[in-house]
Amino acid sequence: MQANEGAAALVMEQPEVGTEATVEATQGAVMLPVHLPDAGGEVAPDGTDAARSDEVWGLLASIRRLESIIEEETVALATGKKIDFDDFSARKSRSMLEFVRLMRARMHLGAEAEITAEIQRLRQKLERNRAILEMHYDAVREVASIIVRAVKEAESDGTYSGRAVQDGR
Repeated sequence: MQANEGAAALVMEQPEVGTEATVEATQGAVMLPVHLPDAGGEVAPDGTDAARSDEVWGLLASIRRLESIIEEETVALATGKKIDFDDFSARKSRSMLEFVRLMRARMHLGAEAEITAEIQRLRQKLERNRAILEMHYDAVREVASIIVRAVKEAESDGTYSGRAVQDGR
């Protein structure tokens, strides 16, 4: 009988969380409350899903900021707008540093499908930006060489030109 009273006391001390039902004990007509889980409810979040969601959100926000800067520079170059290369370089550097730091701290998120997709999109935008920057710098080099050649020709009176030496003058 002491075992039954101890068991009843333990069952009665449990906090009431869900629906209760009574079960008839095998010895006698003692009714004990029993905790039944709520079959229709969801599992209570333990905080790890919320923290993971915040980490994913933070990393995605960093990637999207970097994408925005890259896209802004690419569009400006493609449309021929005058841009401040120092400003874009500084903004890209800061954003890239933020992204690298977050990625190192959250390497476990690298397998997330949404993050992988964003990184792939960023990679494509970076490649397009690189190609347009390369084309722009090639054009600048070509213009610079034309200017250098024109300045040399304008300053030269022909005394020391290579052609005069070849002709024997």
